[in-house]
This record gives sequence, structure tokens and C-alpha cells, in this order.
Amino acid sequence: QVQLVESGGGLVQPGGSLRLSCAASAGIFSGNTMGWYRQAPGKQRESVARITSGGTTVYADSVKGRFTISRDNAKKTLYLQMTSLKPEDTAVYYCNQAPWEGDYWGQGTQVTVSS
Repeated sequence: QVQLVESGGGLVQPGGSLRLSCAASAGIFSGNTMGWYRQAPGKQRESVARITSGGTTVYADSVKGRFTISRDNAKKTLYLQMTSLKPEDTAVYYCNQAPWEGDYWGQGTQVTVSS
């Protein structure tokens, strides 16, 4: 069964931190490069970070130095540690394979950065 379940979002003040989690089914996760994406209101979904099964990471310039992607292959779980959050990080965050051009997405988790 194909499944992605994102969690960990919330409301945080600028400069704060959050840790997102994504529980994935084996068919999606195992052996594949996984990524975090986000979609802000009125904007297209964009890639935030990705990580290979071996742990090599790539980040969007907008989050480099502030966000850290990681994975637990045994638990089939993807993480995104977000620090120094800015209002422009406000979006719904999703995980999926990277790259991904299919139709399936999880429900996402809302991150709101506001004072």
C-alpha cells in the first residue's frame, strides 16, 4: 500500500525551530532518494531538500544552512530539522520520492512562521 504521512508542523515564531517527520511505506521509501517539498499559498510546490538512500543531501539555496534532512532507513522515516525559521518558510510541507512527477501526495503538514 502506497502511503506517506507527514507530521510535526505547527505555529512557530520567527527564529524558532521545528522537526518534521514523514512515515513512508516500503515501496516508496526503501532504496530511493527521498525529498521534502513545500507549497505556499498561491505558489507552486517546490523542492526543499533531498537525501539519497546512502545519505547524500542536497538543499535549496533558500534553506541551506538552516534546514537538515535525514532518514532512518530501518524505520522508513524521513525527517526535516528546521531552524532559524522565517515567515517565508510558511507553507504546507510534503515528503515524497525525489524527483517525483506522479499524482500521489500525502496530506502534508502545515508550518506557519509568524509572530
